[in-house]
Amino acid sequence: MLSGPPASFSFVLPPPGSAARVSSARAMPLVRYRKVVILGYRSVGKTSLAHQFVDGEFLECYDPTVESTYNKMLMVGKDEFHLQLVDTAGQDEYTILPPSFSIGIHGYLLVYSVTSLRSFQVVKTLHNRLYESRGKTRMPVVLVGNKADLSLESSHSTPCHVSSREVKTDEGKRLADSWGAVFLESSAKENQMTRGIFTKIIEEIDRVDNSYGTERSCLLM
Repeated sequence: MLSGPPASFSFVLPPPGSAARVSSARAMPLVRYRKVVILGYRSVGKTSLAHQFVDGEFLECYDPTVESTYNKMLMVGKDEFHLQLVDTAGQDEYTILPPSFSIGIHGYLLVYSVTSLRSFQVVKTLHNRLYESRGKTRMPVVLVGNKADLSLESSHSTPCHVSSREVKTDEGKRLADSWGAVFLESSAKENQMTRGIFTKIIEEIDRVDNSYGTERSCLLM
């Protein structure tokens, strides 16, 4: 047997406070990225909703949107999200949606004005086209009936004035239910439900993602 001096061991102690820094870093919430496209007929208030949510103010006048991107950090429950909004130019029944509206997109806000029946018809067409372009798979959608303040103003006017509302609340809800989507009425001008709209789309994205996970696990069993 070989003999010799006993092996020596050395211990390196971490610097003071390093353990606390590591534990606090682990406790930092993970920022989750979500990209959402806002679609709808022209002049339904898509830009106003995005601007009200991001900057907290209502734009009385602005140039027609070509395409703009907004970024906002948002807490939903205990999770922090980096929400990127793509505000698009107004679409109609004949608009061809580019592939960029399907690839890398987590969810959609389909916006119409409660004072415009045509804008309501357009969101039906847009949903159908998105559904086809995404391979007829379920997609996270929040249907938004905007400009509810104009409807309220009309309802409080004199009997001689005809209400400007052309789409009933029940009609919007039935359409959203047929899609399996969430429905909300809002007013960008009055900041009514603005934050709730963007919170809901994040919740819908997680709900649809989780339902797909459940389906996949069931198929594997």
